[in-house]
Amino acid sequence: MTTGPSLEDGVRELLLLMPRLAGRGKRTPVPPELADLSLAPRHLCLLSILLFDGPMTVTELAGRLEIAPTTASLMIGDLSRQGVLARDEDPADRRRTIVSISPAQRAAVDAWLAPGARAWERALAPLSPVERALVIDTLKTYSEEFTDGCC
Repeated sequence: MTTGPSLEDGVRELLLLMPRLAGRGKRTPVPPELADLSLAPRHLCLLSILLFDGPMTVTELAGRLEIAPTTASLMIGDLSRQGVLARDEDPADRRRTIVSISPAQRAAVDAWLAPGARAWERALAPLSPVERALVIDTLKTYSEEFTDGCC
């Protein structure tokens, strides 16, 4: 039975792996339709949520992004002005706005995010739900610790 790497060996492996992962993400070409928009990682998160979970309110989107609704509104306004997002009145409650990816940009956003989604699907598919949760929780903890410890 394989017990896995020691803590020190695991840290060493991940320190070597993380720059490669980041580099691959940075080399993912932005579709021509989106290239002039100066999209930041926070925009990528927002677009990923809308692509995979569908249209939602500003408040729901802010909750998923773990940011303030006013920050989400600013991001949504910016992407709406650039034609990436559509904002529509909620027919059930006219005070609420439903945000979605603009139909004109949906194919470009999908093409941009699909390779990463497929890679994660292949990586996570052989794992049990408990193992997937462990991987996700580990990456979240790393992200939180790295941010808190370095900047």
